[in-house]
Amino acid sequence: MSSEMESKYVIFKLDEEYYGIAIDNVLSIEKVEKVTRVPNAPKYVKGVINLRGEVIPLINLRMRLDIELKEHDKNSRIIVVSMDDIVAGLIVDSSSEVIEIDRENIDPPPRTEGNESTEFISGIGKTLDRLIILLDLVKVLEY
Repeated sequence: MSSEMESKYVIFKLDEEYYGIAIDNVLSIEKVEKVTRVPNAPKYVKGVINLRGEVIPLINLRMRLDIELKEHDKNSRIIVVSMDDIVAGLIVDSSSEVIEIDRENIDPPPRTEGNESTEFISGIGKTLDRLIILLDLVKVLEY
């Protein structure tokens, strides 16, 4: 069990920004594969994939966070996450590493008027060389 002072995060990139998800919520990291589209799904739900016999929805994180879309490439990954019995895949540009961030190095998200994308942020993690946007998975996964 990790200490109360630090938490581990899976770090990934969207454009040039680094994002993090608590490692406790990450089941696996997969290569992007064939996606089956789902009619009438929200725009940011790209479809579903069959992952080892389990059908899971895929969320295009760029679209969900209102970041300019781009084609998937060889670095694109699906981060399979689990939160409150919901399992979903998040499509990201690339996955880099797992790091520990001390709680004292996590600031609350910036307060901005009318900017919906900040509702998905649980905090900003500070490391020696970069800032990491920590996502609130509950908000990202809710419809």
